[in-house]
Amino acid sequence: MQLLCDLSESELADVISALGEPKYRVKQIMRHIVAYDSFAEYTDIPKRIVAALSEKYIDVALKEKTRVTASDGAIRYLFETFDGDLVESVFLPHDYGNSVCVSCQVGCAMGCVFCASGHYGLKRNLSAGEILSQVLFIARDRKPDGVQKIVMMGSGSPLANYENTLKFIKSVNSPNGLNIGMRSISVSTCGLPRRMESLAADGFSGTLSLSLHAATDEKRKKIMRVAENYTVKECVAALKKYFEATGRRVIVEYILIDGFNMSDEDAAELKKLLGGLCCHINLIPLNPTDSCDLKPCSKKRAYEFEARLKKLGLSASVRRSMGSDVAGACGQLKNRTAEAEQKLRSD
Repeated sequence: MQLLCDLSESELADVISALGEPKYRVKQIMRHIVAYDSFAEYTDIPKRIVAALSEKYIDVALKEKTRVTASDGAIRYLFETFDGDLVESVFLPHDYGNSVCVSCQVGCAMGCVFCASGHYGLKRNLSAGEILSQVLFIARDRKPDGVQKIVMMGSGSPLANYENTLKFIKSVNSPNGLNIGMRSISVSTCGLPRRMESLAADGFSGTLSLSLHAATDEKRKKIMRVAENYTVKECVAALKKYFEATGRRVIVEYILIDGFNMSDEDAAELKKLLGGLCCHINLIPLNPTDSCDLKPCSKKRAYEFEARLKKLGLSASVRRSMGSDVAGACGQLKNRTAEAEQKLRSD
């Protein structure tokens, strides 16, 4: 069976037309999909239509398995898919609009040493509907405040799941969907230049973020497997093309790792690489994970590095970390939950 939320509005219209039903039913059903309703809640839809849909489609793509709430108000949700996979999402409350950080894959193949998401490798892509359901569930759960911004920076690589990422973005951007503007949608990549260059032509005009984390290929290869295939210059060139096509300032994500990428030389290399690019450098204190020996820096060192970059004429800021007291890094809650369940089964 297929997920109902995997259907775009035009695909749903084809289904309704094939049932011989009037077009206005499409918007009615779209409202239920966006509200994350089960078929039992489709009370304004004739039972014959609900019955026909339930024969071929699954109404609720994800079910909550557990959640943890951080002291700063961030909530990490662990969802279970209809086929038993585990998926994480994070609700991030802000004065300027609540965000949801979504996952786009079960696991990850990129092999970044500091990331818990790829600890067990990639299992599969999430469908557009499974990505969308993370937002819909949390928007329903967090009423009346809801969700105003989307960040594709959870488990998995959005551009490695390109078609589903684009379909998801179009769904949340749709006036009959959540109607979240492109400027409120951010897509992060660890560096797939050809896909980065395709985004603007394929209709995306939101914020594009590159997870750089080191300014030279030599250093980047030590912490990111993707660097074996794509150079930092190729990635930055793709960012420039995206900016030229959209006029949107791009973001460079840079995890601060004590004793590794925070020297004066690292700052100079960043200036050499990023000079002339309309970008902002997001400095992210390393969030320690169970499977990584890398060490975070002190707050003092983080702000010193920020000041060093600004002195070189680069736009930079230290990002406020949220959810770190509840396994806030991508993949941690999922991995700990799966390992605990495995231990119970083996005992």
